[in-house]
Amino acid sequence: MTSHAHCLLQGNPGPMTLDGTNTWVLLAPGGTEAMVIDPGEDEAAHQQRVVDHVSALGARVSRIVLTHGHHDHSEGAPRLARLTGAPVQAVGRGHDDLADGDVLRAGDLEVRVVTTPGHTADSISFALPADHALLTGDTVLGRGTTVVAHPDGELAAYLDSLERIRTLTGGGEVASILPGHGPTVPDASAMVDFYRVHRRERLDQVRQALADGASDADDVVARVYADVDRSVWPAARLSVLAQLAYLQA
Repeated sequence: MTSHAHCLLQGNPGPMTLDGTNTWVLLAPGGTEAMVIDPGEDEAAHQQRVVDHVSALGARVSRIVLTHGHHDHSEGAPRLARLTGAPVQAVGRGHDDLADGDVLRAGDLEVRVVTTPGHTADSISFALPADHALLTGDTVLGRGTTVVAHPDGELAAYLDSLERIRTLTGGGEVASILPGHGPTVPDASAMVDFYRVHRRERLDQVRQALADGASDADDVVARVYADVDRSVWPAARLSVLAQLAYLQA
């Protein structure tokens, strides 16, 4: 996808995973050490494909990193760790904690940790300076918008994270987004602006639903997401609960 980032799509499509989980393999051209971000769900064929892909490039997996703990991103990490002997790093959840600004290395490749909570409390992104790219997990998707997974996810934190990414795009550090689901985003700035507008519009719609007499989160979902496929209503309910908590606060 870029000169330093390879995407291996897992075959787990669905309403929440879009085309499937994007497992990212990062390594410098000609390098011998690779970093894997989000090994996906636990599936022997997929994790073996990651190992085979890296091996075919003349490299080995030296580090496994998670954008957050949701199973469609993290469940395959133990299997990949057994296959490669590489350590697994994430924020909390029993892993070695990663702090904002930490620089992770795989050979000559450097990746910087950017904490972006909101989708979940442990959500982080990774700046790839060599490609002016940001790997965002579920914080920003390649298509559509993400869920604020209440109660672990928090809308105030999510809005702050969008502002942080906007600052990175405005300063030129980040030009494109490499998401956890969906296609790559060549214009990071435009996508982040779309996300910010969408969140404001949804908040206004929730306010209006309450003013019109919506009695609970399910009632708000039925009013605000009436034109959205019902398969995503459970996820929409989580975002509505996050928005109600935000408005109450």
